[in-house]
Amino acid sequence: MKPIDLVLTPTHLRFMNRRFACTIGRGGLASDKTEGDGATPVGTHRIVDMFYRADRMARPADWARPIGPRDLWSDDVSDPAYNHRVRAPHGFSHEHLRRADPMYDLILVTDWNYPHAAAGKGSAIFIHQWRGPGRPTAGCIAFRRDHLRWIAQRITCGSRLVIA
Repeated sequence: MKPIDLVLTPTHLRFMNRRFACTIGRGGLASDKTEGDGATPVGTHRIVDMFYRADRMARPADWARPIGPRDLWSDDVSDPAYNHRVRAPHGFSHEHLRRADPMYDLILVTDWNYPHAAAGKGSAIFIHQWRGPGRPTAGCIAFRRDHLRWIAQRITCGSRLVIA
């Protein structure tokens, strides 16, 4: 492992020789993730993209892309664009990337089941802002806002999320 990797431990996440409190999926850790199970998948996942709300924060890194009002993420296993960023209007089940709450103001995208998605293996595993300490996600990894921003400013597109 390298210092630029995010390494999940039983009590925290380690990145660049620092420790960060985080939350994981309500389904715990899983080596056999499926769509809707709420689990965080075990494995090594590359960080492949970064999105942010330009109307709410400055660009966190030069490779970050702004989230627009029509940006969605498909979570419908019958959608040919399953587990990909799509644009509204979109006739399949999806998640809005531009939310009223701050949870997706900054998103790091992992390569979990992406870009070659297998239907039913689970849609996006994001790294995003938490709802609060101890409040689980739907499978993603979540942090306090200032910690997420600190990480985003230092992470590279080649960094990995390591979940043992």
